[in-house]
Amino acid sequence: MEESAGVAALFTAQARRTPDATAVVAGGVTLTYRELDARADRLAARLTALGVGPESTVGVLQERSADLVVALLAILKAGGGYVPLHAAYPPARMAMILDDVDAAVLLVDEAMADAAPEHPVTVRVDDGDDGGGGGDDDGTGVLPAHPQAAGQLAYVMYTSGSTGKPKGVAISQRSVAHFAADPCWLDSSAHGRVLLHSPHAFDLSTYELWVPLLNGGTVVVAPPGHVDATVLKSLIAEHDLTAVSLTAGLFAAIADAAPEVFAPLGEVSMGGDVVNPGALARVREQCPGTVLRHMYGPTETTLIVLYADLGPRWTPDRPAPLGRPRAGMSAYLLGPDGTPVPTGEAGELYLAGPGVARGYVNRPGVTAQRFVPDPFGPPGTRMYRTGDLARRRADGDLEFLGRADDQVKIRGYRVEPGEIETVLAGHQDVRQVAVTAEPDPVVDGDRQLVAYVVSSADTSLSAGRLGGHVAAVLPEYMVPALYVRLDKLPLTPNGKVDRAALPALRAEAPPDPTKRRAASRLPHTPDEVALCAIYADILAVPQVGVDDSFFALGGNSLKAIRVVSRIRKELGMELTVKRLFAAPTPAELLS
Repeated sequence: MEESAGVAALFTAQARRTPDATAVVAGGVTLTYRELDARADRLAARLTALGVGPESTVGVLQERSADLVVALLAILKAGGGYVPLHAAYPPARMAMILDDVDAAVLLVDEAMADAAPEHPVTVRVDDGDDGGGGGDDDGTGVLPAHPQAAGQLAYVMYTSGSTGKPKGVAISQRSVAHFAADPCWLDSSAHGRVLLHSPHAFDLSTYELWVPLLNGGTVVVAPPGHVDATVLKSLIAEHDLTAVSLTAGLFAAIADAAPEVFAPLGEVSMGGDVVNPGALARVREQCPGTVLRHMYGPTETTLIVLYADLGPRWTPDRPAPLGRPRAGMSAYLLGPDGTPVPTGEAGELYLAGPGVARGYVNRPGVTAQRFVPDPFGPPGTRMYRTGDLARRRADGDLEFLGRADDQVKIRGYRVEPGEIETVLAGHQDVRQVAVTAEPDPVVDGDRQLVAYVVSSADTSLSAGRLGGHVAAVLPEYMVPALYVRLDKLPLTPNGKVDRAALPALRAEAPPDPTKRRAASRLPHTPDEVALCAIYADILAVPQVGVDDSFFALGGNSLKAIRVVSRIRKELGMELTVKRLFAAPTPAELLS
């Protein structure tokens, strides 16, 4: 693969080599490389007519579908960069992102149209409607648009920001091409049919899309909704999948429900947070022919920099290592003085190589702080300061030790507590606030956000009011699960919040369900009793009524996967995660 070419040109070259090979499968839609190339050309021509060109940005708010794959490729063909919007983002956050990147166009589909923020140029892309015109119908022509260079923008993905504003990470097409050409994919046949299930606003989608499409493989698009063990088993059987990549939390949830599901796959990779060793051990025992690979890399370094194959030399009595750098990338462990630390000693992890992002959009100060000159590389190159602490083991693998700052991971998403604190501090009745991540009482290895709040005088703040205030601005995974009311925050001698003292304080869980909702009936029938017991166990609450909502009690998408699995096993109910979201109370599920 020629990494000096743009992603769109690389795809078109692949389409010429294998025009009749299957590129995308999504439900009842199948697109060959020729068909995908032609459809993307037509939409690219439409975008070009709307002013999209080099360094332009295009917002994308679409459901998972073949149309989504067409749209992302078309934006690159037009010379622009795509800016994916998560469906879970509140409208205000979407609008802020579009304004921050000065998006030329917003692409939406029918499913997302009602959730889309106002934008001067909004284009609907539905059911194969790619605008007509432009491109050759046989898919072998190159769109006569702007010339493309590998250094041009490929995409901008947003991560949490410590100052209260999310940061847009700008990734070049060169970085994507280098990532897709890595021998860790090409030396294995396991990446021929890859599942696209991640939100396109989550950088795991970079692997799911561009590794197969730039190497002649097939992207199998999961249907809209959450993927659990039952859905994954069906997709593997129906589409002969060869590889999936999951967040650590989703991997653990599926491993807990049905570890044998992974057996037909050539490779399963996981990352984004600390991986539960017990989950890894169960899958390895049930799926001896499946390669398990632990991945590590922030959004700022094009998804993956380090990886470790968890073969026989790894034992479940120790954490999964971060591993070693992929080809062309470098990892340095440096002390406070910027010099390398010896093997076995802790240091801050810096990453360098072609995967390093261009920086943060419109944030020169933060960019300069995190993207620093690389003293070990060629002149003019930079390395990314991760803020993660690690050490190099005697066998050469890197091992994660923690953070050098307050950043946390929640269900695979990077979260800066400062961003949540800024939103809560904007509430008129909040005087002081500190947010931390505490161990989840139910799911081993998971964490949940806890907000410690000092309210204004003579003001009583409920968790519901505070949660609603945060949810109006931030995505669901950044909404604290618990709120603790304090008279004052503990401080260190230099006047900063003493976060180490906060976990020792008694967290105030949601009120007892019997007092919370007088209208919530106690369970009576055997099915009601069983459902309420499963809810209570998964949510770690003393009692659940038949009218209590799973999500109002602190449930989230990963816990929903666990509760659905338990209900299927113990009650034999044919239940999906989508159904739980639509009917979150035991009474509704049984109706």
